[in-house]
Amino acid sequence: MAASQLMSLFAHPQVLAWRDRLVPAELGMGWAPFVSLSYLTFLFLPVLVPRIAGATWLPMTLLATLVFLPLYFRAYWAQGRETVLLIIAMSVLAMPLASLNPFSNTFVIFACAFAPHLASLRNALLLALGVTAGFSLFILAIVRGAPLTVGITYLVGAACFVGSYFMRENQRKQVALRLSHEEVRRLAALAERERIGRDLHDLLGHTLSLITLKSELANRLWDRDPHAARQEVREVERVARDALSQVRRAVTGIRAAGLAAEMVSAKLLLESAGVAFHYELGREPPPPAIETCLALAVREAVTNIQRHAEASRATARLMSEGDDLLLEVQDNGRGGDIVPGNGLSGMRERLRALGAELSVDSVRGQGTRLCVRVPQACLAAAEGELVRAH
Repeated sequence: MAASQLMSLFAHPQVLAWRDRLVPAELGMGWAPFVSLSYLTFLFLPVLVPRIAGATWLPMTLLATLVFLPLYFRAYWAQGRETVLLIIAMSVLAMPLASLNPFSNTFVIFACAFAPHLASLRNALLLALGVTAGFSLFILAIVRGAPLTVGITYLVGAACFVGSYFMRENQRKQVALRLSHEEVRRLAALAERERIGRDLHDLLGHTLSLITLKSELANRLWDRDPHAARQEVREVERVARDALSQVRRAVTGIRAAGLAAEMVSAKLLLESAGVAFHYELGREPPPPAIETCLALAVREAVTNIQRHAEASRATARLMSEGDDLLLEVQDNGRGGDIVPGNGLSGMRERLRALGAELSVDSVRGQGTRLCVRVPQACLAAAEGELVRAH
């Protein structure tokens, strides 16, 4: 129960907003920067062995920690020269504390972890080596400290540098992947607009030309041969109605969204956000009107998973259950109370108009399951409308 309450607290919107004010949300690091602060506990190890520290080590350590925290959180927002200055400030903070607290090198190790935030790996290495060497010389020449402290600083600092470097590289790759997906979607939308333009031109160009010619002919015949003019007007009406029917069919096709394409798009979106996604289309797609509605339901559910669920995996299945059609989208995210937004409300209304049912089950800490059930009667009615349209 306590774990569930703790998870609920960390998922509270105000807590998340406070977190995002300290660490940029676009980095996608979640609570990791706050967990990393647990390494500050090394500064307080002299509590266990008081004889190895000076008499005033505790107040000085607390003061140094209070100075360090603003530097730490600012480093996540900084770039270029500001990052260099913050890293140097972190390492310098360890020096006056070194004679009182043998674990003051913790600040230098944090500085090494931030060095890979620089754009150049060469500059990051030089900076990390520089702050570590400066602290080491201070320990050996001024404080007359133990060489073991220097060795630990180099060893742990190098490990943190490497880990931080690979983490930053992974973040950069994820950003590049998101940008490439956005570019693919933009190009696909542009190609679709061009195709629609060509289709409408091919569809309406000849018809509108024919309407124009027949209208001109009817106008010329109006006084000489009213019967022939009325015949041409009736022909214009017939051609216009036929064109309207063709445009409606074309627009229906444009609006239609395919489930298979939507599942592939969902997989790209979720896996670029670090969520493993598996889908199954266990039966033939339903009629276009129902397929479009289900595809939009998948899109809305996947968007919610990507934005809010904090899940590591998700699944989607289209299957038959008796005579009914069942679509299920499930994740293992944080779950909890569902606040219906415009997307969920719109989805429910679209499905209700078809006669389908939407249910959402969400258990805190266990994820969310969205289920759409389309009764056999709705499938039969949609197939009947499709036959009549053709």
